[in-house]
Amino acid sequence: MSKAKNSNPSEEVDLGQLFKMIGNGFTRLYKFIGSIFNHFFLAFVWLVFFVKKRIIILSAAGFLGLIAGTALDLSLPPTYKSTLSIKQNYETGENLYESINYYNGLLKDKDYKILGELLGLTEKATKEIVGFDIEPIITDNEYLVMFNNYIANLDSLAASKIEYKEYKNNIREYKHLYQQISIKSKTRPDFKGVFSNIINNIETNPFFVNEQAKDIFELQETKQAIEISLVQSDSLQQTYKRVLETSKDPKSNAEIGITFEGTNESEKTKEFELYINDIELRQKIVKIQRELKDKENIIDMISSKQDNGFEDDTKELFGIQIPIKFFYLVIIFGLTFIALLAPELIRYFERIKDQNMTGQ
Repeated sequence: MSKAKNSNPSEEVDLGQLFKMIGNGFTRLYKFIGSIFNHFFLAFVWLVFFVKKRIIILSAAGFLGLIAGTALDLSLPPTYKSTLSIKQNYETGENLYESINYYNGLLKDKDYKILGELLGLTEKATKEIVGFDIEPIITDNEYLVMFNNYIANLDSLAASKIEYKEYKNNIREYKHLYQQISIKSKTRPDFKGVFSNIINNIETNPFFVNEQAKDIFELQETKQAIEISLVQSDSLQQTYKRVLETSKDPKSNAEIGITFEGTNESEKTKEFELYINDIELRQKIVKIQRELKDKENIIDMISSKQDNGFEDDTKELFGIQIPIKFFYLVIIFGLTFIALLAPELIRYFERIKDQNMTGQ
């Protein structure tokens, strides 16, 4: 009895130490998080005073950048841009993206003769081309629909391991059905003809031509088989109808009427089933006809109303298109800010180094 009583105080002491350790752990965690926020706040305050102290220099740099950008915008020859939206009926995306990269490579190498032959342009017009670009046409909502459809086809265990951001980042851009091709040039060439040649270079690829021929043959054979079945079904319906019309009820000596649908499934007549079958066959024919229309072109050109292009006065910065005048404003302002900030950072690191050396 005495041993049992003596064990209780030790257990209480152990539990007390455990709770104390947990409490100390939470305290250290709160202090760590608080120190991070404190350092961020101090850095923000330091940055505000840094900008305040040098506001005149930074303002002058921004104004100079705006003036330089405006002057370049007025003095440089205009750049014209034209875009084409397309729909891929076959998996041409990878080939299309490689073609655009190839055209840009020819421009970089100044191989204007070969590029002109590919695009149907003179060598002089080809020299004026600035570059080509291609990007998918897709919204975040369409990404979500694609993700939900993809998850629905997976089992629950596999679906639980896939996140939306990971799925979105792993999709290749050329896989998307709709794409937009852009051309920039210093003059206004026959943009429509250039786009047509870009698409024609893909559509004449032997692989896609062969795939198109196989698909069209298969669809035509399927359509023909369904049409034969539909003719046979119509003949069977007429035969069944004549049998019903010549049949007599043995009790009332009256003709049996043709019932298309009863009150439940068991009361439906054979004729109604044949009628429903005809509707399904006709729907399949309509669907196949639509697929044949889609397969007529390997790539469909959706919109190309910018045959002469439009003047483009923007430059890309970190993936964002901004006007030239503001582009140079941001560039000169940013370079000035970095040039002023660099000495301060060097002095700060030197102070930390001196403190560590003194502490040792």
